[in-house]
Amino acid sequence: MPEIRRLPENLVNRIAAGEVVERPSSALKELVENAIDAGAARIGVKLIDGGLTSLEVTDDGCGMTPDEMALALERHATSKLPDEAIEQVMTLGFRGEALPSIASVARFTLESRPTGAEQGWKRVVDHGDVTAEGPAALPPGTRVRVENLFGKIPARRKFLRTPRSEYAACLDVVRRLAMARPDVAITLDHGDRRILGLQGGEGLANRVAQIVARELKENGVEIALERGGMRLSGVAGLPTYNRGVADHQYLFVNGRPVKDRLLTGAVRGAYADMLARDRHAVLALFLDLPPEDVDVNVHPAKTEVRFRDAQAVRGFIVSGLRQALATGDRRSAQSPDAAAMGRWQSEPVRDDAAPALRSIFSGRDWTGPQSRVADAGTPWRGIEADVMAQPRGRAEEAAPISAEDADFPLGVARGQVANTYIVAEAKDGLVLVDQHAAHERLVLERLRAAGAEDAVAREQALLIPAVVELEETSCDRLEDAAPQLAGLGLSMERFGPSAMLVRSLPHALAKTDPEKLLRDIDDDLALNGEALLLGERLDLVLATMACHGSVRAGRVLRVEEMNALLREMERTPRSGQCNHGRPTWVKLSMEDVEKLFGRH
Repeated sequence: MPEIRRLPENLVNRIAAGEVVERPSSALKELVENAIDAGAARIGVKLIDGGLTSLEVTDDGCGMTPDEMALALERHATSKLPDEAIEQVMTLGFRGEALPSIASVARFTLESRPTGAEQGWKRVVDHGDVTAEGPAALPPGTRVRVENLFGKIPARRKFLRTPRSEYAACLDVVRRLAMARPDVAITLDHGDRRILGLQGGEGLANRVAQIVARELKENGVEIALERGGMRLSGVAGLPTYNRGVADHQYLFVNGRPVKDRLLTGAVRGAYADMLARDRHAVLALFLDLPPEDVDVNVHPAKTEVRFRDAQAVRGFIVSGLRQALATGDRRSAQSPDAAAMGRWQSEPVRDDAAPALRSIFSGRDWTGPQSRVADAGTPWRGIEADVMAQPRGRAEEAAPISAEDADFPLGVARGQVANTYIVAEAKDGLVLVDQHAAHERLVLERLRAAGAEDAVAREQALLIPAVVELEETSCDRLEDAAPQLAGLGLSMERFGPSAMLVRSLPHALAKTDPEKLLRDIDDDLALNGEALLLGERLDLVLATMACHGSVRAGRVLRVEEMNALLREMERTPRSGQCNHGRPTWVKLSMEDVEKLFGRH
């Protein structure tokens, strides 16, 4: 039999590095987190070739003595756990694996000087072997340099990507950690270029807007909500300010950047009826809760967490986001399309008028005497009518805005364009409203207030219960979720080890194939840990009802009807966007109107 032996220390470190250090961005994440835990007020990051050649992290934290430096490079040695209460972790790091793992797969240089010490100390480790040690000149703090990552492990080196891809991953890591700590000044240099230069103490909203997008500050709402021991803060973009991918959703738990399916599903549920299915919200959410209610020791990379009461956390996030978006109320993302604005500013030109005019002039005998100058004939008038087309809008005589009407956010209706768009005059600009999109949102909110959600989810009993055969693990998931699904009108029970018996379907989905529905819900449970799909389908039915029951484009409205629509929009939450995530109104400020006519 093969002999059982204890693995050498350097090989153990390399095996551990496979979990902790996947690529340069993984090492960078660990080093920046160590700098934050050391109490640094300023952190500088330098990359060469996306971290493939070298990456360096410098901080002004507490620093380490030579003995502490030697101990820090041993496995499972950490200053983050003063006792054995691992459920009370309050720091970003705590496992004591990062530094020895990185040092075992790269050339690792550690320099540090504690506050008050006369000089610093340097220790160099090349792929697990200590190669140099001695005094070092540096200000109080710590400097760590990682070079030639996986240089002596070609099997790992060949799986690294291009410098551009590795740089993008490193930039994302720095952005997320910088967002979590707006009180820390962070700089990022790539080669000779300064990529980020963030000052400390600028506030959460400003830091998020600086990193994600500057438009988010004006097209988002701040969140501040507490319930029990949980607190939710951050910035959530308006539904009309969205992206095609979910890369701009930043989620944090107790200041730790995470990628958690439950949190992602909660965000999707909160925006369910305000975004198109292929669009994603832009936000940065910070969830703080007692450390004993969350397990951060799930994975060595510490990017996954587990909650003790997952349902309470999800409900808190969904209600918090919806409440914030309701108070961000009737706004929509106000960023007029640049091409559309350009057409406003350009002069109208008709390309086909010149040939027509040429044909008139070419058919005239210019040699004959002309007794007088007469009015243009019918052909000319025909061209004039073609060029100067009749306006396609309808307006009524404008009445002066009274003092009490002047404060209406959406102004007072002045007319209707193309029987689709309401033109309103506000105190500070011109408002255009899409009457169908606006009324669609209002009808949906009325249906909800009237309890239509319960009517849509009412049970429709099947004449013959349907037996759906699935894998045993799928049946286990569906059985656990059965009470929740019963509240949505889907009644089912276990029917043997690998089958489910469906007794009723939601009334709105009565014609759905039970087998296909259960398989889709099972996939949703496996992916998100919760059945979000059925609720979304019922929301879609409700949204369709609202769409068909709302004012259609092309319908002529009286001024009183237009004003009534505007006033109800001002009272209704989330009226800034329709059920598909499109804006219901846009505003052109008086300053912009004056610019169009050259008055500014």
